[in-house]
Amino acid sequence: MAAAATTAALAPLATGTAAGAAASGPAFEHGVASGDPLPDGVLLWTRVTPEPGARPGSGRGAGLDVGWEVAEDAAFTRVAARGTVRATAAADHTVKADVRGLRPDTAYHYRFTAAGTHSPAGRTRTAPAPGSSPANLRLGAVSCSNWEAGYFAAYRHLAARSDLHAVLHLGDYLYEYPTGGYGTRGRTVRPHEPAHEITTLADYRVRHGQYKTDPDLAALHAAHPVIAMWDDHEFADNAWSGGAGNHTPGAEGTWAARMAAAKQAYFEWMPVRPSTAGTTYRRLRFGTLADLHLLDLRSFRDQQVQAGDAGVDDPGRTLTGRAQLDWLKAGLSSSQARWRLVGTSVMISPLAFGSVPAYLLRPLADLLGLPAGGLAVNTDQWDGYTGDRRELLGHLRAHGIDNTVFLTGDIHMAWANDVPVEAATYPLSPTAATEFVVTSVTSDNIDDALRVPEGTTTPVASAALRAANRHARWVDTDAHGYGVLDVTAERTQMDYYRLTDRTDPQAASRHARSYRTRSGSQRLERSWQPVR
Repeated sequence: MAAAATTAALAPLATGTAAGAAASGPAFEHGVASGDPLPDGVLLWTRVTPEPGARPGSGRGAGLDVGWEVAEDAAFTRVAARGTVRATAAADHTVKADVRGLRPDTAYHYRFTAAGTHSPAGRTRTAPAPGSSPANLRLGAVSCSNWEAGYFAAYRHLAARSDLHAVLHLGDYLYEYPTGGYGTRGRTVRPHEPAHEITTLADYRVRHGQYKTDPDLAALHAAHPVIAMWDDHEFADNAWSGGAGNHTPGAEGTWAARMAAAKQAYFEWMPVRPSTAGTTYRRLRFGTLADLHLLDLRSFRDQQVQAGDAGVDDPGRTLTGRAQLDWLKAGLSSSQARWRLVGTSVMISPLAFGSVPAYLLRPLADLLGLPAGGLAVNTDQWDGYTGDRRELLGHLRAHGIDNTVFLTGDIHMAWANDVPVEAATYPLSPTAATEFVVTSVTSDNIDDALRVPEGTTTPVASAALRAANRHARWVDTDAHGYGVLDVTAERTQMDYYRLTDRTDPQAASRHARSYRTRSGSQRLERSWQPVR
């Protein structure tokens, strides 16, 4: 696959409102985006502000036609496809164009037009043709971007790369809490809008709109197609099918109404195709090299139990829901690709805390939403639903399905894991898969919780966590950053990158570690160089 963008081409893409927009006319204040690439098409997105004051969630502004065009060149002289969509207040003046008829494995430029005003231009890329054998697939990987905790420099660094085919967002694209309400500990870098916790459709629309004004996020969307999946904060912290840890029935309305509002806003504001009404689990294919299975682990799960509760092993409790687990198993069995990538918003590898010192155990429990004492497992992860995990890993083993790689966010730490069949006997027992967990873009980690310099806790916490989890090849508890996943026929490698300071909009990035799994091995090994 050829490179998707160049640094020079990205320079004009991060602007919010298109130049030349009339003061009283329509404007594109929230950038452009693309996502879910197919061999013959891609989904395009934008939001048009039809008139001054027609802010997200306001319901103001008349409907208007929005033209879109996809071209082979930046000057838009070789137009490959064009059309018109209608922007209305019913969808918060967001629009999507599901473009088809494009060539596979090809970079395109795109833009929108309303009443003679052009949006910023973006670049996107289609997926390889079915049956083709691309040399590689390279994805950025990010999760957990809390607006209030810092700036999105990780997005800026990924936007500037010329070698990515897409960016995978593994969840917690935004946060629902009020200003100062989550992980800032009195150190809000920039306040949320609205200032209160978001619970209504208008609230969620305002919060999505605010995030889309971030220049680094705008640059990321304009530079690469983004393949997004949700976790809990797109709705409410520790969400499950019937409620959430951060939802108070009555005072905050019913959970069904809040979840419906959050999902509607998400599908309005994100370049995502809903595969089934109300969910985002879906599958994308990249020739014969890789299939990407994306999971929804919030819509169908049973309520989390307390740490230490025997309910974690109840085979009747589910994380995925029966239909989704059957869909995943069938897709893994039928895949003809060399690699089976699974986007899971919470960690599938077992996580025990062992002899982590008390002063680190307390912030760990706080970050993971667990009781401060006596915790054994994080029950919001697959650890809290061991029946689903046993069934899935057993399916991989029983059907000889190799080269399965789980891609994970959520816990604000970086991990590189073998996924053991029996953690207690690892490494003598076999592994079923491997897992790469990327850290947060900005959300608090242990160093932030303790208010100590970056790098203070990892030497102690990592050693303790690895001693208690022998399948964990590497743990970094106090970095912010992103990952770059590179897939070839021979191996899949994750390069982990750290930011210098989440509170600095100009934060630098440096390579921290790399791990790879060779085809057929189901185990990780360290790689001493990032992919080039």
